[in-house]
Amino acid sequence: MNTLLDEYYRYDLHNAGFIERKHSIGEENTLIYGIAQSGKTSLIKSYLLSHKKSTYLYFDCRDCRLDINELNGSLKTFCRDNKISILALDNYNESIELFELDQIILSSEEALELPFHTIRLELLDYEEFLAFESKFDSTALNHFFQLGGFPAMHKIASEDRVLYLQNILNRALEPIEFSILSQASKMVTQKVSAFNLYERLKGERKISKDKLYLHLQSLFDRGYLKSLGKFNHPSAVKKLYLCDIAIKHALVLQKHFGRIFENLVFSELDKRHVECYYDEGIDFYLPQRGQIIIASPFANEHALFKKVEALEAFIVSNRVREVIVVTMNLESTLSHPVSRIEMIPFERWALGDDT
Repeated sequence: MNTLLDEYYRYDLHNAGFIERKHSIGEENTLIYGIAQSGKTSLIKSYLLSHKKSTYLYFDCRDCRLDINELNGSLKTFCRDNKISILALDNYNESIELFELDQIILSSEEALELPFHTIRLELLDYEEFLAFESKFDSTALNHFFQLGGFPAMHKIASEDRVLYLQNILNRALEPIEFSILSQASKMVTQKVSAFNLYERLKGERKISKDKLYLHLQSLFDRGYLKSLGKFNHPSAVKKLYLCDIAIKHALVLQKHFGRIFENLVFSELDKRHVECYYDEGIDFYLPQRGQIIIASPFANEHALFKKVEALEAFIVSNRVREVIVVTMNLESTLSHPVSRIEMIPFERWALGDDT
C-alpha cells in the first residue's frame, strides 16, 4: 500500500483552467459534498495547489487498487513519515479511518456526520455560469438553457454533451436510480408523489414500493432531485424539480420550454436557499419577502391581469407586496389594485441582489 501512496504523493496535480466558485476551502477540516460533476475535485485541487507540494497528499478513494484494510494500517504512518499536513480524500469511503492531522479535506456525494466545516457545492447558478463563458453577450442566456449548470459542459463538444452526461449519471447512480431520474425528467414542475413514480415505473421493470421509496429518497438526499411543498399544507403532494435542466435534455426527448423555464427559476431560488412554496396558481410564494414569483417566459399583460385577479384572495390574506413575473426578455411594471406587478427578464432577475 505504501507503494500506491508514494505514487499519489509524487503526482503533480493539474487543475488547468480552474475558475473561482462562490465557495472556497479555508484552513479547517472540510467536507465538500454535492452531486457528481458539481466541481468538488477542482475546488480541492485548487486549494492544494496553493500549498507546497510536499505538504499534502491527495488521492481518489474510487481507485480500485486501494485495499481499505491495508490503507487503514499504513496511512497515518505514511503521513507522519513524510511530514504531510494536509490529507485530501476525494470521493471519501467511510471505511477509511481518519486521524489527527493539521487538515483533512473530504469530498462526498452526501453529507456525512463529521465535526468538519461543511460545504454543499451546488451546480453553477447563472452568475457563476457567466464566469465560465468565453464572452458575455446576448447569447449567454441561451447557452445557459442548453448547457445548464454542470461546470465541465463548457469543455465538452456540443455533439458529445448528451452522451457525456448520460455516462456520468450511469456511473454515479444505481440502475434503479437512473430509471427513477429518467421518469422524473418527464414530470418536472408537476405535483408528483412517490406512489406516482412507482405506478409509472412498475410497468417498465420489476420493483417493490419499498425499494423505489428508498432509492427515491437517496436521490433527494444527494440533491439530484428537488421538491417544493405547498404553502401551509406540509402533507400535500410536493412539486418535483431536477437539480439541473441539462439532465432533462440528456434523458428524455420530450421538450416543454415552460417547464424547463420554471425549473430554471426554481434552481436559482434553491441555490440561494430562499424559503419558498407553491400554491394553486402560484409557482413560488416567498413569505419572508411578501412576494409571488411566476415563471412565464412569454407573458402578456392581459393574461397576467387575469391570473392576478384569480389570486386576489391569496394576495390580500397573505399581504403580498408584489408579484414578480420572470420572463425571457419582457420588462414592464404594471399597476394593479391589489399588488404591484413587475415583469423582469430572467437574466436581470437572476443577477439581481434580491434573487
